[in-house]
Amino acid sequence: MRSLRWPPEPKNPPGTKNLIKEINMTYSIIGAGKVGIALARHFAHAGIEVSIANTRGPASLADLAKELGSTVKPVSLQDALAADTIIFAIPFRAHREVAGALASWNGKIVVDAMNAYGIAPEELQGMASTEVLATALPGARVVKSFNQLPAALLAADPAYDQGRRVMFVAADDAEASTSIAHLATQFGFAPIQLGRIDEGGRLLKLNGPLLLQNLIKLS
Repeated sequence: MRSLRWPPEPKNPPGTKNLIKEINMTYSIIGAGKVGIALARHFAHAGIEVSIANTRGPASLADLAKELGSTVKPVSLQDALAADTIIFAIPFRAHREVAGALASWNGKIVVDAMNAYGIAPEELQGMASTEVLATALPGARVVKSFNQLPAALLAADPAYDQGRRVMFVAADDAEASTSIAHLATQFGFAPIQLGRIDEGGRLLKLNGPLLLQNLIKLS
């Protein structure tokens, strides 16, 4: 039986020469439902610029942008796909259409903030939904995060009593995992990195033991 190291080690351990330059990172959110708007609010509160796109076009997001200020910019889908880090906050099946809208996903960090509600197991072909997404985005560095909490809790202040709400992060690429953990910290969460998607990340899949877990890390 193969022994597993915990937490599992993603490939490309930190310390390589191609470290992500956080200061120059650009971000976008695909989807403006409850999860997408919750994340847009966190970007705004943290003072981090983010573009946001939906199927109805930038004009439909004008009121949201007015409410949240200049850091949140409604854009077209094509403009949103130009970002370095792209957060998928859309119904799971919609990822296929978005995947086909970009010629190359090489090097992009894609955050899977989706859950596969209503998706039959046979449609996933034995894979976790994040693994299905990664298959559709060849070359992308896919990270599972921002999906474990109900939208109302995700939108809430991460500071709670004497601690911070936990946000789990899983990725096969260590630099991408660290980048999104850093983003979660900027939002005010306490990130916990779970290692690879096919190991620790499976704890975040639909009906996984960490899904819907509202944990607080004490200061």
